Amino acid sequence: MKFAWLPRTAALLAGALVLAGCGADEGSISDQARQGDNKNYIAGDGSIETLSAGERKGPVTVSGSTLEGKKWNVSDERGTVVVLNVWGAWCGPCQNEMPHLQKVWSQYEKKDAPVQFMGLDQRDSVAAAQSTLDKFGVSYPSLRDDGGKTLLGLQGKAATTPTTLVLDRSGRIAARVSGETSEATLRTLVDDVVKESASS
Repeated sequence: MKFAWLPRTAALLAGALVLAGCGADEGSISDQARQGDNKNYIAGDGSIETLSAGERKGPVTVSGSTLEGKKWNVSDERGTVVVLNVWGAWCGPCQNEMPHLQKVWSQYEKKDAPVQFMGLDQRDSVAAAQSTLDKFGVSYPSLRDDGGKTLLGLQGKAATTPTTLVLDRSGRIAARVSGETSEATLRTLVDDVVKESASS
């Protein structure tokens, strides 16, 4: 994993989200969070995790207002495969993956597939977030920054920025990419969950 620099509170939040999965050895994420030495964000390495239906926890809880001011709650998307992407305008890997996310979203949208994308913006003003989305031609919605509250409902699965989660039709996490994703990877993960939904 790679580490960059930033305020103590962000490091503490990130460390708290991953504490259960990290050791206490020097240099670990939890250790650095305890030190509070101005780490910025934890950038994932692109690792992929898939969970079988039997391994999944209960539904995630995410709600908020989009950049346009519309209320959104993931619980209203039952029956749909939801892709949640944690991102920030300040995050280079997030910007790198935006064209890939947009391409996959456009393909599902054209096919009228039972798939919904939602970005979860972190630490940006509405203007800065929207400017970045416009720059990269992103057309799916994003929830505005709420101080990290949206991350608390993601069962500790969004400790890195970016993180992409694929939720099954019941709102449970079926797959995760920790770090920058690609078009091919994301399409494969989403297709698998869509097929699963169609056959269940």
